[in-house]
Order: sequence, then C-alpha cells, then structure tokens
Amino acid sequence: MLQIAIGLIRLQDWFGGDFAKVIDLVQIADASGIDLVTLTDHLAFSENITNYPHGKFNFSTNTPFYEPITVLAAVAARTQRIRLSTSILLGPLRPSLLLAKQLATLDVLSHGRVEIGLGAGWQKEEFDACDVPFEGRFGLMLEQADAMRVLWRDAPASYHGRYVHFDGLYCLPPPVQPGGIPILFGLSAGERSFERIAAHGDGWIPIERDAATLSPLIAQLRAALVSRGRDPERLVVRVMPEGTTSVAMASIAEHGPLSLERTAERIPDLLRAGVTQLEFHPAVWVDGPKQFPRFIEQLVALKEQFACCPENAIRRLP
Repeated sequence: MLQIAIGLIRLQDWFGGDFAKVIDLVQIADASGIDLVTLTDHLAFSENITNYPHGKFNFSTNTPFYEPITVLAAVAARTQRIRLSTSILLGPLRPSLLLAKQLATLDVLSHGRVEIGLGAGWQKEEFDACDVPFEGRFGLMLEQADAMRVLWRDAPASYHGRYVHFDGLYCLPPPVQPGGIPILFGLSAGERSFERIAAHGDGWIPIERDAATLSPLIAQLRAALVSRGRDPERLVVRVMPEGTTSVAMASIAEHGPLSLERTAERIPDLLRAGVTQLEFHPAVWVDGPKQFPRFIEQLVALKEQFACCPENAIRRLP
C-alpha cells in the first residue's frame, strides 16, 4: 500500500528561522494520516561546494541543517502514529555503537516508529572534520547496518568487520520493533548497489524519479533479494515525485509552486514500477503554514485514492 512522507527541509523559513514551530506542522500531519516524516542530514558545509554529484546543489553554505535524530526525538514526543525517518542520515560520520544506541532509544520512546535512511555522504570535508576516512565510507556504512542489528538482537553482542568490531557488549534497551529498525539505503543504481541492499538493507531511496527508469531498476533489485532468499514484496522504495532532486530541494521562490494534480498523474506509473513511498517536501509545494493543512488534506486524499483504486483515472483533488 502506498505510504506518504513529508520532508521538513526549509520549513523553518516559514517561521523566521524558528524550527521549533515546524513540529506543530508535523502534529497536523500526524493527526491527518500522513505516514512518515523525514529530515535530511549534513553536519557542516565547506566554504566551496564543488563536488555535489547530483547536479545543482540548492543550498548555500549558511543554510541551517538540524540534527535529525534530535529533531525526530522531539517529533516523537509530540505525535502518536507518524513514523520517523531520515532522507538520508550520514551514518559513517557517527560511531556505530552510538548510532545504534540513539536509534534504539528513539524507537523505544516512539513505541516502534523508526525507519532509518542511511547514506555514505559525498562531502569529504565533513569526514575530515569528524576524523573519519572518506575512502571506505560505503563499506563502513554497510558494516554499521550489520553491527547495529547485532547490537539490537544480542546481549552480549559481538561483531568483527573491517571497520567495526566489538566483543561482548550489552547495548540496551533494544528497539521495540521485532527484528530491529528497518534500514533503507540511499545508493546509486547498479548491480553492486543492489547486491549491497539485498545483503544489508530493507529498502532503497533512489535518486531516480522517472517511472520508466525506475521500473527495470526495481525489478533488478527485487531479483537480487530473491537470489538471497528474501521476500521482494517486503522491499521499501521511497521516491520524491517532484521530478528531480534539484527541484525537490529548491524553493518556491526559485521555480514557482509545483502542481500536485500533474504529479498525481505520474503516480500510477510509479506504483507499477514498484515504488512504495512518496516523499513530498512542502516547501516546494506551498508558500507558508496557512496553506499547509490544505496540502496535507490533499496528500491524504491522494493516498486514499490510490489505496482503493490505483488503476483509475486521477480524480480532482479536494
């Protein structure tokens, strides 16, 4: 069944930079039936951003980025049902044991609502500042996922990898969710990435947005899961339907408001391709908090429409 996520990036701009008021908006989404809330992660930016791998980077170096686990803990305290996620968290910049503890604690506090998206990062300066080698970051991220699952499952827990290793640790409390916290990876498309996801993850957050492009890629990923004896029907694929990452991370002032009705016309193809979650960033759809409740109402109506009759023509949104 289709799930709808909202991303919180840039929403503090609606309140003169007061991010605490953004949590009031999440309460509206929670009460209305939105499935997930997400936050993007960067610890810092270098003065000259020159190596962003996905086109134009739509943030200046002085754009505030709020630490996701801290924010999601605050969201957990103010909500009842919405799931808590990242899109994405730079796992290698955090010690594996600490990350396992933070996520398990968040899962306990939220009564089992955490679903984490992990990425390896692209900005070397962040790694240098954290004294973490930039080379090998993908291997570290994969070992983190495995090591965290061991810590969440076993007490005492032991793990021996190339980058992560420990013996006889009690890391309590464990997550509330049976089997631990679902982990999605933000990896580029390709056989190597799909093997990594099939071996270490529960889902994929691709950079691709087009259904025709995604369909064979998701089929390839599902085949990789089957080859490992895993159920492809449990695969989570989260996509931002705005068209491109550059647009999704931009602002209305830069490109004007997007059309939800035009986007809705593409959703059936995305669902047929295997997408299970659609992530919307309100900052590129509406221009302020007064329009936010209406936008959430439209997203929920969209979700309900495709839940009951995904093959039907798009009805007019409320």
